[in-house]
Amino acid sequence: MENDFSKPQRQSAAGIIIMGSHTAFKIVKVFIILFAISLVKMKTNSLIFLTSGLAIVIFISFLIAYLWYLKFTFFLNKDKQEFIVNKGIFNRDQVIIQLDKIQQVNINQTILQKIIGVYGLKIDTAGSNGAEANILAIDESSAYNLKEHLLNKSTDFALDIKENDEANITTENRSIVQISTWTLFKVGLTSNYGRSLGLLILFLSSLIHEGQQIIKAFQIDGIHYVSLMSGMSTIFSVTILVVTLLLLSLIFNLVRVFYKYFELKITQHKHSLLISYGLFAKKNTLVNPEKVQITKHTQNFFQKKIGLLNMSLRQAHFGKSKDEHEMQGNTLEIVGCNANERDELLKMILGKIPAKGKIFIPNWRFLNLPIFFNLVIPVVVFLIVGFNVAEIKPYLPLAGIYFLTGVLMIYISYKRHRITVNEEFIIKKSGIWDISHEIIMPNKIQAITTFQYPWHKGVDVGHLCLHTAAGKIRFKYGNYTEIKHLVNYWIYQVESGNKGWM
Repeated sequence: MENDFSKPQRQSAAGIIIMGSHTAFKIVKVFIILFAISLVKMKTNSLIFLTSGLAIVIFISFLIAYLWYLKFTFFLNKDKQEFIVNKGIFNRDQVIIQLDKIQQVNINQTILQKIIGVYGLKIDTAGSNGAEANILAIDESSAYNLKEHLLNKSTDFALDIKENDEANITTENRSIVQISTWTLFKVGLTSNYGRSLGLLILFLSSLIHEGQQIIKAFQIDGIHYVSLMSGMSTIFSVTILVVTLLLLSLIFNLVRVFYKYFELKITQHKHSLLISYGLFAKKNTLVNPEKVQITKHTQNFFQKKIGLLNMSLRQAHFGKSKDEHEMQGNTLEIVGCNANERDELLKMILGKIPAKGKIFIPNWRFLNLPIFFNLVIPVVVFLIVGFNVAEIKPYLPLAGIYFLTGVLMIYISYKRHRITVNEEFIIKKSGIWDISHEIIMPNKIQAITTFQYPWHKGVDVGHLCLHTAAGKIRFKYGNYTEIKHLVNYWIYQVESGNKGWM
């Protein structure tokens, strides 16, 4: 069938169901506890009124979704090289996106979209607050056709697309990375312990909070609940609790990795990378390598033994976070690569594998402030309190363990804090357990900051910060004279080169 994106067109009518269902789900989620209480405590008449009110709200949600569908149109302006979205029910908005500003196109498919047989398409640009444009329902051939135009800036918008167009496209693609189920299992066992533990604790905290709300709502005996929890704490020792928490964290991490990265595959199509993954909610992202600001690969001890590493492609930040200060990130995670796959990705994104260069190391004064503020002060405070509080005194030996462990970790961080510079690339190495290498090209630098503490002027020690559209790269406690020479060299490269950061 023919897709002429030069003419305004609507998304699929299935978008009404998707938008209405999404709104209805949020409403039901808010009132689910109230509805459960009503089933137990309310009289029949009150329950009928509550159910009727909920039904009316859901009906209004689908009505708004229908009106939004009628008013939502999109098209491509081939003369101005723009993608234009018109939306809004009462207040009409027009979003104009320059094609050369698009850095990423995501083709997603949630469970509901998979049932209906449509896809969602999101467009991200540098500096936008989240997705610049979001099409909730579009058929498969139109989605893949549109993404090609958006990223490759084609001017011929009327194309004849066959029903098996995706299959035709993939035959032209060159597979770079394809992660197996066994590899994902190894990734789940060897990475993201801290993140999984934090998410698990957050989930358990939320579960306990909801349990307390239910206890209050149904007037369950709180004393019995507290005694039950106290009994559980006496049954399990602290060691067993820690082991149980670690096992749960490991299982949680495995589930999270399989859910998010199932069937992770990266293929090269023309000058772009197509990244697809997801168990139930399938996600396809088309990335222009030129838009990648920082390329990072990370590996820990266990992953090194089994030949695995994780990569992340950091693009320009967009929007603001909730505190209205820090910019939100736009990072693509690629897990379970081997060395050959990493090199293929580096050649695709950077043009070549970074060669070795001159290595700059920090001064030993790198250790001073972290040891003083993170170890000495907390240990002194703990010892003062411990010697004056009888209940804490038996735990005083823990201060020594904490201090020695902290010194070891800070020393490892110091030994791995490095920056490597050659004519084409800058590589920052850092980490304690997960050793990361962040790679940027000088033309991606937007600003450079150097500073020096007054007490370090005599020993010629200073700090360097490279500002990019995807974040900052810092090198601390280096030789300040060498840092200034590097800054002059990078400024010369940026000013004399003809490459843009985007």
